Amino acid sequence: MKAYELIKETYLRKSLFRIIHVLWLFIYASLFLAPWPPELWNWGQFLFGWSGCVLPILLSAGIFGDDIATGRISVLVTKPVKITELYIYRILGLSLQGTLSLLLSAGIIFILHSATNRGSIDHLGLWLLAAWLLFNNFAILSTSISVVLRRANNSVALFVGIIFVYILFVSMMSFARENPVVVMVMDILKYTFPPFELLYKFANGRYELVKQISFVFHTVVLTTIYGLVGIIILNKREFRCVRD
Repeated sequence: MKAYELIKETYLRKSLFRIIHVLWLFIYASLFLAPWPPELWNWGQFLFGWSGCVLPILLSAGIFGDDIATGRISVLVTKPVKITELYIYRILGLSLQGTLSLLLSAGIIFILHSATNRGSIDHLGLWLLAAWLLFNNFAILSTSISVVLRRANNSVALFVGIIFVYILFVSMMSFARENPVVVMVMDILKYTFPPFELLYKFANGRYELVKQISFVFHTVVLTTIYGLVGIIILNKREFRCVRD
């Protein structure tokens, strides 16, 4: 019962999120009215980039930071709920939000594409799986960051960090791609930060099955590591019952 209550609470914890979901689905529907040539748009790629990256940043805003700042987390962990359980249930609530949103978005894309024949839905199933994996990766990373940052600063920090890493990655590729140090830094960024590039390659369907499985496996391992780091930090923190 406590698992159900905590997952439900995470799913419904802010009324703003329901507005976000409605706007998100409206964006997918309205984009079919854009005047670009029908063959130039891949809806799976948009689903991957938009809902895989941006949506979890919004939905995870302050997921632990709010509880810690208000002192409510002290109440939650004395119900009794173990801190590790609380972290896992929060993540399951976020994942449920992402799963439903992605399925609805993919359904809207498929229906509108079938009706208008605009854009491409090649490998839509792979793009959907990649978007779901990326959503969970970002959501868990953001949740772990929320353990140490106040309120919704975790989402802001993750958003700024993504932009910084992207600019850094592009700059290194443009100006010093052959430098051994740059290559090493690029590999570190590629395999330790959210695996956007690897999942993009996976969803394109241009690689053999073994390599695609390796991309998924890497994502699952990296997501697990993000979660374990967050759980360890959360277990080591001391909480107050008063508002910060």
